[in-house]
Amino acid sequence: MKLFLLVAGMTAVTYLPRLIPLLSLSDRKLPPFVRRFLLYIPYTALGALIIPGAFQAIPGHPLAASLGLAASGLCAWLGGGLIPAVASGVGVAFLMLWLQVG
Repeated sequence: MKLFLLVAGMTAVTYLPRLIPLLSLSDRKLPPFVRRFLLYIPYTALGALIIPGAFQAIPGHPLAASLGLAASGLCAWLGGGLIPAVASGVGVAFLMLWLQVG
């Protein structure tokens, strides 16, 4: 019973702060500047999560990590989708390590 109460309490504490603004602001029209600002948050958060990990994935080889990241970014920019972007980044980083570049 204590475990159930603990999980229910944690659910309420984490879910209610997200639900209340969603319900109270859902029919409110935001200014265009705020809407543009909010559109970029997922991309910046994803970049902040991925880029440090990409450089730390290959310790001692920053050039191979940079080229792999650049290949993934270029593939994604050209519309390659998730799998080709990841595969191209891994492939380029592997090739650079195999050639002992960086």
